[in-house]
Amino acid sequence: MPLVSLNQVSIAFGAQKLLDHANLVIERGERIGLLGRNGEGKSTLLSVIGGRLRPDDGELRFDPGIRVAMLEQAPSLSGTETIYDIVAEGLGSIGADLAEYHHAIIADDAATDAGLQRIAAIQQRIDAADGWRLGQRVEKVLSRLGLSADDAVTTLSGGWQRRVSLARALVAEPQVLLLDEPTNHLDIASIEWLENQILQFQGAVLFVTHDRTFLKRVANRIVDLDRGALTAWTGSYEDYLRRKAAADEQEARQNAEFDRKLAREEVWIRKGIQARRTRNEGRVRALIRMRSERAERREKQGKVKLNIDQADNSGKLVMEAKNVSFAWGDKIIARDFSTRILRGDRIGLIGPNGIGKTTLIRLLLGEQQPDSGHIRLGHNLKVAWFDQLRTQVDPESTVVDAIGEGRDKITVGGRERHVISYLSDFLFAPARARSPIRSLSGGERARVLLAKLFSKPANVLVMDEPTNDLDIETLELVEEMLLDFAGTLILVSHDRQFMDNVVTSTLALEGDGRIQEYVGGYSDWERQRPVSSPAEAIEDKIEPAETVAPEPVEPVTTKPSKKKLGYREQQELAALPARIEELETLQSTLTATVSEGDFYRGDPQVVERTLRELDEASKELEQCYQRWEVLEG
Repeated sequence: MPLVSLNQVSIAFGAQKLLDHANLVIERGERIGLLGRNGEGKSTLLSVIGGRLRPDDGELRFDPGIRVAMLEQAPSLSGTETIYDIVAEGLGSIGADLAEYHHAIIADDAATDAGLQRIAAIQQRIDAADGWRLGQRVEKVLSRLGLSADDAVTTLSGGWQRRVSLARALVAEPQVLLLDEPTNHLDIASIEWLENQILQFQGAVLFVTHDRTFLKRVANRIVDLDRGALTAWTGSYEDYLRRKAAADEQEARQNAEFDRKLAREEVWIRKGIQARRTRNEGRVRALIRMRSERAERREKQGKVKLNIDQADNSGKLVMEAKNVSFAWGDKIIARDFSTRILRGDRIGLIGPNGIGKTTLIRLLLGEQQPDSGHIRLGHNLKVAWFDQLRTQVDPESTVVDAIGEGRDKITVGGRERHVISYLSDFLFAPARARSPIRSLSGGERARVLLAKLFSKPANVLVMDEPTNDLDIETLELVEEMLLDFAGTLILVSHDRQFMDNVVTSTLALEGDGRIQEYVGGYSDWERQRPVSSPAEAIEDKIEPAETVAPEPVEPVTTKPSKKKLGYREQQELAALPARIEELETLQSTLTATVSEGDFYRGDPQVVERTLRELDEASKELEQCYQRWEVLEG
C-alpha cells in the first residue's frame, strides 16, 4: 500500500491554481525530487502533504499510523527556546517532558526538595512513555549535526537555524520526510552528510532542491510540477531533462496547430450574412468549445532575461594580496596569504560555514584592513555585490522602490527603461512589482537582488551564495550570463555543479588561516587536494554551531603531545585501516542495495536482514573511526 496518495487534489490562492486536480503516489523507499519553476507551488504541495494546508478539493490518503515530518524552506525559530527544546519538539508531548527534565538537571533543581519532587514527577512521565530511549535519539541527532544543546536558537545564524529544524524533522524518525530546499545555507560537508542520511533513510523522501549534484546523487524518481499538474518521470535527472524538453516541444507544436485552426474558424464565423445563414450549427458549437479551451489554457511561465550592465574595463590587475594575515578575535582568517587576481578571472571560494569566506572578500576589496601584509587594488574597479543575507534591500519597501530608488525610470546598458518594464524581465507582473519585499517568496527575493545587481554598471561581480532559492532553470541562466561576463567574478557557493561550471580557479580556506589556490572548480579541488590535507579534515566534519556575529570566534587550542602506545595498541592501530576499508566497502554495497527503488517491495525477511547488516556495519565503522582517532592521538 502506498504511504501517501493524492487523488485529484486542487488548491488555489486567489485566481491562481497551484494544484489543479493533481495526482501523486509515494511509495516506501522512494526519494522523489520535486521540480518546478519558482512560484509553481512546490512548497504548497509539501505543506498539503505535511498537513499544514488543507486542499480545496480532492482526496489525500495516508497509510495508517505513518509519521510525516517536514523541513520548511524558511523555518522561523524565535523566543527563548534552546536547541534541545526545538529538536525535542519533533517527539511531540514526550519531547516537552524530556526538555523540561534536561533543563531541570542543568539548573540543578535537585538541590531543593521542591525541585527534587518536580524532577521525580517528570521522570515518572518519561518512564511511562518509554521516553529515555527517545531522549537518546535526541542526543544522537544533536551530536551528528554538531549542535550544542543549550545554545539559544535566537543566537544562531540562518544556516544553523536550518540545521536545527532539520534535526527536529529527523528525530521523529518519520516514514515520510518532506524537505524544502534542504541544502540552502549548508556547507558542502553538511550537504554530503545529508546525502548519506537520505540514502540510508528507510522511509520515503519528497524534496525540493536547486542543487543539481544533490538531486543526481539522491533522487531515484523525478516529479515535475508544471501549471498545477504533477508528472512523474522515471530514470535519471539527465533522462528527465531530455524527455521533458521533448514533451514541451510537442506541446508547443500542438498549441500552435490549435491556434491556427482556431484562427481559421474565427475567419469563417465572421463571413458575410449569406455564409452565416448557411453555416453549420455543429461547427459553431465546436468553435465555442475551442474558444473556451483556448481561454482556459495556462501558458508556461516565461524565462528570466538576464543581462549585466557591463562597465568599462578595469585595469589588468584587479587586486593583489601580499603576505596578508588577519584574525577576528582569536580566530585566524588568513595567515601569510598571497594571490593575484587579473581582469577576467573567475575565482571560487570554498570552505565550511563560519571559516571566514566573506571576511576574505572584504579584505581583498579593501573594505577590511589586514593585521599585516598589503592589499593593492587595480584602477577603475566598479564592484557589484550579491549578498547572501539579502541585506541590500529593505523588506518594507516595494520591489519598484528597491530597484528605482524613488525614480520611475532607470538607465540600464545606456538605455532608459521604466522600472516596471525592467522588472518584467525578472518575471514580476506590474501588481507583484508593487508588492512589499517582505511578502515575496525566497525565489522572488533572489530575483529582486539580481535585478538590482544587474541594473548597475560593473566590471567586478561578487556573488555570495547566489543560488539559494533560485529554480534550476533560472540558475542555469545565471551560469550562462556569468560565462559571458567579460569582467572579474568572485563567487562563494556550496553548489558544487555551479562552481564547476563557472569558476576557473578556487581558493580553499582550510582552517587556521591556511588558504590554498587550486586550478578549476570544486571537482578539480577534490582531485588536487592532498588526502591528508587540513581541508579534508574540515570538510569531513560538522562544525559546532555558529552565532549571528559577523564571524564566530573559535579559540585556538594547543594539541597535546601524543601518548606512546603499548605493543597491543600498536598492533590494533596497524589492523584498523584494513578493517575500516572492509567495513566501508560493505556499507557502500549495502547502501546501494537499499537505495534501489524496488528494494522494499522484495522479500520482507531479506529486507530486514539487509537493513540489520547495514546498521551493524555502520555502527562498527563508527566505533573503528573513534578508536583510530584515540590511538592516533
